[in-house]
Amino acid sequence: MRNPIGTHVLVGKGLSSGALASADELGCETIQVFVGNPRGWALSPGDPAEDARFRAETARRGMRTFIHTPYLVNLGSPTPATYARSVALVAHNLKRAAEIGAEGVVVHTGSYVDPTGDPDGTRHAAALRQVREALLPILDAVADEAAPWLLLEPTAGQGRSLCAGVEDLTAYLAALDHHPKAGICLDTCHVFAAGAPLDEPGGTTATVDRIVEIGGEGRLRLVHANDSMDVRGAFKDRHQRIGEGHIGTGAFEELFAHPATAGVPFVLETPDSRTADNRDIPLLKELRSRALVRG
Repeated sequence: MRNPIGTHVLVGKGLSSGALASADELGCETIQVFVGNPRGWALSPGDPAEDARFRAETARRGMRTFIHTPYLVNLGSPTPATYARSVALVAHNLKRAAEIGAEGVVVHTGSYVDPTGDPDGTRHAAALRQVREALLPILDAVADEAAPWLLLEPTAGQGRSLCAGVEDLTAYLAALDHHPKAGICLDTCHVFAAGAPLDEPGGTTATVDRIVEIGGEGRLRLVHANDSMDVRGAFKDRHQRIGEGHIGTGAFEELFAHPATAGVPFVLETPDSRTADNRDIPLLKELRSRALVRG
């Protein structure tokens, strides 16, 4: 399938009886999950039997799955305890991804949190060094071709973001020596909030072109498909239903049609995308069909 479509689902009763049951109810072709408390630091252990059931069933279906790290993760934090816990969580989530058969782990690219505004750029540079020191050993440990990817998700630009939007990927990937297991998760709301012209005809195509120019072919591995409650460049991470925000449906048709998204899953994180009567999954499937016909 050129672009499997799904949403972030709750694990609830378990990966199989919870997450997969929700996927069936919603008509998902791909899913994203948390493997622990999304707002906590605990390194939640898995259940080997449940992991095996989930891994076997998703493999049987050909359902591609992803893990999102907890929201607290910030590899650029100046607080030693937060940094250490963030490193541990990223490594743990990659381990869990291998155990459940997920192909990637999404991590927010973080912020450097400096009340002075960092006028000389020293805090920003120090935070990128922290990212390098944290992630290169983790990435080297999963360098095997079959191992899960670490998917870097640029933020919406709120706070002191280390990587807000597309252009900041240049320095971030350079800090990681363009490691072959460092992929990119494109969140449409985030890059739009950071200034990408997804609301203009051709703007989404140009944005993806730039991602490929910066990262190289094959590094874009996942799209978080979200419209935006706010206008372009607002630096606000407020997701909206597809076609009901300031991005509009045309951007998603362009995404489906772009050669660089061939084979890339689209995961929703929109309001109500986990409800049985949600309209976003059927709408994305319709937009995918339109793009394929036109292509």
